[in-house]
Amino acid sequence: MQRQKTLKSSIEKRGVGLHSGVEVRLKLKPGEVGEGIIFVRKDLQGQPKIHATAANVTSTLRATTIEENGVKVFTIEHLMSALNACGIDNCRIELDAEEPPVLGGNSIDFFEMIQSVGVVEQSENRRDIRLEKIYRADSDDGKKFIIALPYDGFRVSFTSINPHPLIGIQYADFEITPDVYKNEIAPARTIAYEKEVDALRKMGLGLGGTIENVIVYNDEGWLNPLKYPNELVRHKILDVIGDMRLAGIFNCHIIAAASGHALNTKLAKNIYEDFN
Repeated sequence: MQRQKTLKSSIEKRGVGLHSGVEVRLKLKPGEVGEGIIFVRKDLQGQPKIHATAANVTSTLRATTIEENGVKVFTIEHLMSALNACGIDNCRIELDAEEPPVLGGNSIDFFEMIQSVGVVEQSENRRDIRLEKIYRADSDDGKKFIIALPYDGFRVSFTSINPHPLIGIQYADFEITPDVYKNEIAPARTIAYEKEVDALRKMGLGLGGTIENVIVYNDEGWLNPLKYPNELVRHKILDVIGDMRLAGIFNCHIIAAASGHALNTKLAKNIYEDFN
């Protein structure tokens, strides 16, 4: 059994939300034993809390949204991914808006924030979530899926399928450790097709996106340089790691084909329900 872990001390950062474009102050604070990951909306009366669990997922449109008692936070997946990679069981996340800052459009800033203050073991053991069967979620058309297999470790194998000839099919497979995560996954940014940007903004999405925090492509090529030739699929893995944290911290081998937040969180809900 492993001990529960939290941050050694608090740390904060400011930025704007990826979709809202609203400036936000984020503060990560040590959490109490057994309380899990909790978002606190400091901007609202009573400072309501939203527990970051799969049961609280209410939307997966271009991001993962959680909601509790009518109060929500969205685009939590990058921060949740870093918390998962660092093995954080308990953390209070204070926000003065409804969306964490996008920062680099990835999770490296969140990962480095956590590493900068350090991680400490707590007095009680982590809950033992041990998969003893295969979990699977499929899209309605049967063309997309995500599977969680029992595994001695944490591994993600992802196949990304994009019809655009510039991207096509990308595959990556990583055993997730803090070092692998920091060097191979955390820097990978989210992606957007230039022709979709105006439509997204009319929907109130992507208002905080720039070529500094989003990979943008069009029919001629990339508008900004890539950090990896297969940066898209690496970011997909980053998202999976974040969405899976909503079910808890556990060992598994994730195998996915063209999965997104909807299927990721559907799988996380199935696992969460079996252990809660």
